[in-house]
Amino acid sequence: MDQVTHVFDIFGYSKYRGMGNDNSSHIRSGIFAVGGHDWAIRFYPDGSGKESKDYISVFLQLLGEAAQVLASCDLRLVDQHTGLSSSVHKTGPRIFNSDDSSTAFAPQHAQFKRRSEIENSIYLRDDRLTIECIVTVVKKPHVTQTRSFPKISIPQSDMADHVGRLLEGKDGFDLSLSVGGEIFQGHRLVLAMRSPVFRAELYGPMREATTTGQRVTIQDMQPAVFRAMLHYIYTDSLPAKDLEGDDNTEMIRLLLVAADRYAMERLKLVCQSILCEDLNEDTVATTLALADQHSCDELKSACLQFIEISMPWTMDAVVASQGFQDLMATCPYLAVEALEKRRKSLDSHI
Repeated sequence: MDQVTHVFDIFGYSKYRGMGNDNSSHIRSGIFAVGGHDWAIRFYPDGSGKESKDYISVFLQLLGEAAQVLASCDLRLVDQHTGLSSSVHKTGPRIFNSDDSSTAFAPQHAQFKRRSEIENSIYLRDDRLTIECIVTVVKKPHVTQTRSFPKISIPQSDMADHVGRLLEGKDGFDLSLSVGGEIFQGHRLVLAMRSPVFRAELYGPMREATTTGQRVTIQDMQPAVFRAMLHYIYTDSLPAKDLEGDDNTEMIRLLLVAADRYAMERLKLVCQSILCEDLNEDTVATTLALADQHSCDELKSACLQFIEISMPWTMDAVVASQGFQDLMATCPYLAVEALEKRRKSLDSHI
């Protein structure tokens, strides 16, 4: 913003009285510059029109050709005794247009000050009247061009791809794992890195008890489940081909049990997420029992909520399912908890 205060002295005020109140009956101040533009003050001692004949009119005028400027002005009268000025009219930021003089009027209706108030006041002394005009030009914000600095893009991590190739390439195997009569090959370091249980078995105090030379025997696990877990260990993803078909849900349940056994928490959460999406009247009871047995709190909560909000015919199917019968036999407290939540839900809607 640029701001300038221009002082306009009218000496011999009385001799200008009686000029008339048409548009040409005015005197003009000297030209002054603000914000790179020229300005002037137009003073009408008898007003600028019939509606302002009892007033003194003062205009701020933007000079030049086809100029438009955003500016504000404060027109003030100076006390001839003290030299201090007081504001008479302020114009907030607005567009001044040099091609249209009417838009340059600072005081609304050109009624700057009633003439009788001027001629009998501290502002007129020795036939001298002083107008002070503070003009502030608001410049357009200057936006610097944004420079685009060179960037080097970073690809997604490919560590899992490289580790996965170790399993595919069958290079550097230093461990055999016997699962249900089937032999799998692996790397001690990779298994130990991914599972704290494998780390304890392969490098900790349990090593002698669980390994025979370079072979580890894993009890109570199906080879297909171990194959899926081994794939996850090396790739951080589940093998699609081993999880296809109608037995997908059962395979995920068994994989969750394996993940819990080997303290692989992320794999355990992956399995819970899949089982949660697969909840229906046939699976919910069995999945509820599994979640309770393996401390899967979020999955257990999802199962109970499914039962709680089930429609009547869905609930009938849940109770009639083999999974619910097994739940009644093995975990009766869970069945009672599920039914109690269901009852409370129904009561709250009555």
